[in-house]
Amino acid sequence: MKSYYVTVLVIGLGLAAVILYLVRRDHIYIRQGVFWIAIALVSTLFGVYPTLIDVIGGAVGVAYPPTLLFLVAIIVLILKALLGDIALTKVRRDLRRLNQRIALLETSELLPRAEERRER
Repeated sequence: MKSYYVTVLVIGLGLAAVILYLVRRDHIYIRQGVFWIAIALVSTLFGVYPTLIDVIGGAVGVAYPPTLLFLVAIIVLILKALLGDIALTKVRRDLRRLNQRIALLETSELLPRAEERRER
């Protein structure tokens, strides 16, 4: 086994251990943890079976199989960034709506007090 195969294997296993630790300590949500665990498993899979990328590339018809790995990685990262932006937009929208509701509640509580002051 070549040294860079071992390196990829160690990186995959290390990433999986770190992600499991972060999920366990509630530093990352399980939904995001599943994504990163999948990435770690794929990395570990390529570390254990390094010729797998050649087999997949040949089946797909790619002339230089490692470029397929880069292409898939780029597409996955773009999708991850898009999903992150969607989640961030949802959180910001919910926060804005929550702030508006709080403002309405505060306004509705202050109006009766102002009317009571006028009556005195």
